Amino acid sequence: MKRMKRLVAMLVAAIMLITFAACSSDTSKNSSEESKSSDTTKVTETSKPADKKIVVGMTLYSLKNEFTVRLSNAAKKKAAELGVELKIYDGNYDPNTQINQVETMISDGVDAIILNPQDAKACAVAVDKAAAANIPVIGVNTRVDSEKLTSYVGSKDVYAGELEMQAIADKIGGKGNIVILDGPLGQSAQLERSEGIQNVLKKYPDIKVLAEKTANWSRSEAMTVMENWLQAFDKIDAVVAENDEMALGARKAIEAKKLDIPTIGVDGITDALDAVEKGTLIATIFQDGAGQGSKALEIAVAKAKGENVDKEYWIDFEPVTKDNVAEFKQRAQ
Repeated sequence: MKRMKRLVAMLVAAIMLITFAACSSDTSKNSSEESKSSDTTKVTETSKPADKKIVVGMTLYSLKNEFTVRLSNAAKKKAAELGVELKIYDGNYDPNTQINQVETMISDGVDAIILNPQDAKACAVAVDKAAAANIPVIGVNTRVDSEKLTSYVGSKDVYAGELEMQAIADKIGGKGNIVILDGPLGQSAQLERSEGIQNVLKKYPDIKVLAEKTANWSRSEAMTVMENWLQAFDKIDAVVAENDEMALGARKAIEAKKLDIPTIGVDGITDALDAVEKGTLIATIFQDGAGQGSKALEIAVAKAKGENVDKEYWIDFEPVTKDNVAEFKQRAQ
């Protein structure tokens, strides 16, 4: 009887041990599957899509003149070629507007920013803000006073000023009275073209500057300024305008007075090329806005992909006269 009780007890213990082992195995399997499922979910949630489209933001100091429109159109074309999204903003000649636009781009999480600043000093804040957000900034056409700028694409404006002033000096025989139409004061193109003009004037003590004033790259403003100068001065021998729009505005005022005063500008916009062909402008200094816009977009995309880029990319200015204007009209199409 005692032996029977002992066998029953051993049998019950064996059954309990088997049952416990089976439960333990199921629990371990379920725990492992849950852990595996959890890990898979975690990987899915933290992974970014490999084909995420690059987005580039671009603020131009204005979209109200042909040159910057030409620049922006080239950037759009390059963006389409590279398969990236490009958001373009009009700065409306206001650095504060451009700073706000850069802040919007940062909030939107763009991958790179292209900055064409209205003011070299004031727009440095925009570069600081982008740098703090670890977003590369590519300057184009006009400079900004910031060491944090990733790269710059443009043309050497001092050289443009030297080219146009030398052309006028040659035209008037190294002596006479001139007036100068400046771009927006404080913008790098204005500062550097003025420097170039002064570099050449130092060689011609017999050329007198009667007046110098900004017309803010504007044809209509330049016309008004020129009208006032024609009333104020008995004899003006030449007009040096730091862009074509102002040169064309000055010519309109000159022609209204039935006068013919040698005038020159910079950029090589369509109307200026026509004026050179007709002889109403003695020349223009061609600036490749399309080349600058395309290159700036290309560099912005390269940097957004983590590629190395150079600090500066230069595109040459080229003088346009009656002798070669047909070539530039073909290029501008």
